[in-house]
Amino acid sequence: MRMDLTERFLRGLYSATLYVLTPVTVYHLIWRGFRFREYFQRWNERYASYGQQPEARIDVWLHAVSVGEVNAAVPVVDALRRTHPQLRWLVTTITPTGSERVRALWGEGVQHVYVPYDLPGAISRFLGHYRPRLALVMETELWPNLLLGCRDQGIPTYLLNARLSARSLRGYRVLAPLISRVVRTLKRIGAQSAPDGKRFIALGATPGGVMDTGNLKFDIAAPEGLAAFVQAFGDHAGRRPVWIAASTHEDEEAAVITLHRNLRRRWPNLLLLWAPRHPERFPRVAEQAQSAGWKVATRRKSTWPAADDEVFVIDTLGELMPFYACAEVAFVGGSLQPIGGHNLLEPAAVGTAMVTGPHLHNFAEISKRLKEAGALLIAQDAQGIEAAIGQLLEDAAKRQAMVDAGRALVEQGRGALAKTLQMIDADLPVGRGYAPDA
Repeated sequence: MRMDLTERFLRGLYSATLYVLTPVTVYHLIWRGFRFREYFQRWNERYASYGQQPEARIDVWLHAVSVGEVNAAVPVVDALRRTHPQLRWLVTTITPTGSERVRALWGEGVQHVYVPYDLPGAISRFLGHYRPRLALVMETELWPNLLLGCRDQGIPTYLLNARLSARSLRGYRVLAPLISRVVRTLKRIGAQSAPDGKRFIALGATPGGVMDTGNLKFDIAAPEGLAAFVQAFGDHAGRRPVWIAASTHEDEEAAVITLHRNLRRRWPNLLLLWAPRHPERFPRVAEQAQSAGWKVATRRKSTWPAADDEVFVIDTLGELMPFYACAEVAFVGGSLQPIGGHNLLEPAAVGTAMVTGPHLHNFAEISKRLKEAGALLIAQDAQGIEAAIGQLLEDAAKRQAMVDAGRALVEQGRGALAKTLQMIDADLPVGRGYAPDA
């Protein structure tokens, strides 16, 4: 499909701006690298420079930004790999943590690289090198050159588990003339909810191209061996009250320290499981907990908390769900500051009562449903969170009611996987005429 003159101008202006800002991408990698060493590695992939590597022929390319999006994609990838084992997969991420999660989930069963920056030359090299037959993009990755490049090369592209908050919709207005063209390149948008679908239509998507598939995160499965994991945890940590501070951000860390100190005045043997959102914060939160005067252990060094440990830092990836199941109450971070919250369905699926702060715009629909079902307490500040956690630690019947409501809601919400697979089925590179080595 040829570009019209307006699109050519808009795309050229956007691309020229990115080229001018290219030094900023280098600075960003260096700055992040001082905090997380993996950002110093694999720069060639960031700019789609593959050297002497032979070109690949990928059947399905899936792009997921980081750990959360990778986890949401698990049901889709696993289902298609099970039903169509001959398909050759490429899974791209942006973050090293996402990369690590891909390797932990699928090992060498899929190819993996970082998706390149949205520079025209890099995108052209990337698509030319891997030549995907089908592109699946998770959630809200609306990169103009990437999606327009897929259209130009005739690659059917779907946006899966798509979400678009009212805040993000307002933010896209600056690029509205270009973004409206970008969303129309998508073969179909599988929206997490009807409100998300309406916002994509407001952004420029054609109504017939948007389908309310539901949220894939409802199709999450409890980890294998969960009961044995919880038993082993209790054998080492002792039978005592436990709460977890999960996916916390830097500006929430002081609040977690204060919360634990105050809660331990009522429950002196209370154990805190602490899982920071970003791996570069793992050592820092352990240091803060030690500075607060507590006995601290970590997953990497100790495997399990001892009976006299007061804080246990979960400094690994991919283990949050089983540790949720070890706690009576979960505080889910990214919600005390305007981050927008994090996945609330994981603790609900394994049976943990939940408390959050007020900033939940990234999970507005899910948090609303959980709250209405009686499965979630939303506090306005750290003091409110402390009161809510204290109430739940004290009231086992209240906790159980929330657990039952959360599990029921997760079960009722299942079905997004089947709708998503049905949506993309026509463009799966299988069936008559399919030659795996073509």
